[in-house]
Order: sequence, then structure tokens, then C-alpha cells
Amino acid sequence: MPLYESVLIARNDISQQQVDAILDGIAAQIEADGGAVRKREYWGLRSLAYRIKKNRKGHYALLGLEVRSELLKEIERQLSLNEDILRLLTLRVDEIDEAPSPVLSRKGDDRGERGFRGGAKPSGGRFESGRGGRRGGDDRPAEQSENAAE
Repeated sequence: MPLYESVLIARNDISQQQVDAILDGIAAQIEADGGAVRKREYWGLRSLAYRIKKNRKGHYALLGLEVRSELLKEIERQLSLNEDILRLLTLRVDEIDEAPSPVLSRKGDDRGERGFRGGAKPSGGRFESGRGGRRGGDDRPAEQSENAAE
């Protein structure tokens, strides 16, 4: 049987248990047909890049499937009619990697290592650089400034 990976995004106002129930229903259909769910990951509630059906966040889940293509088309049709599912993407793959996906191994949230302000140094305010700025500041090296003051 062909191998597929599916990523789905569910609405943010449903619970994780409801998302698990949707995934359990998919798994039951596949196993009843003789297929298998080889990988199942819940990525959590994450921010969307843009609004989808008035939602800013969604529950992400990944499924690694071994299923006939006819059944997969039927499952995709059923999920497209489900109001709780915002998006679904299914790709055919050569093999399913059993290791946890890189999305799960990332530390922190969507900002990564940047922090809140893109890695800006806490150097003080705009006018506290110590260089004087464009107007009226003394741009000469410190030795020349001290000699000029004498």
C-alpha cells in the first residue's frame, strides 16, 4: 500500500480531546480497511500565519498513513466537510520517518531563539548610545576630546 503523510489544522476553540477523537476516527477507518497509522503526532495549539475562517490559532496534527488511495480520498472528503477542520494537506512519501518530527524538537515557541525583539541588545534608549548622535555630539575619539577641553 502507498504511504502518505497528512497534516491537519483544527479550530482553536475545540479541545485536544476532540482533536484526538477526530484522529481516532481516521485511524479506525484505515485499520478497518486493512491499512495502518504508522505515525501520529499532536503538535499543539499554534499560531496561524494568517486568519483561516476567522481563526488565528489552530491545533496541528501529523499522521503517517499506509492506506489505499481510494480510502484516503474518502477520508479527505469527510474531513473537508467537517467544520472543525480548517486545513488538510496530504502528500505521498517514499517512507515514513518514525523519529519525532523537527517541529516537536524545537524549544520555545514560534519565535525560536530570537526572543521578543529579534535579538536586539539591551543597549538602552535611542539617545543613550554614548556617541553623541547626528547633532551636536562629539564624534572625536576620547583622547582628542579630553585635550580639546583643556
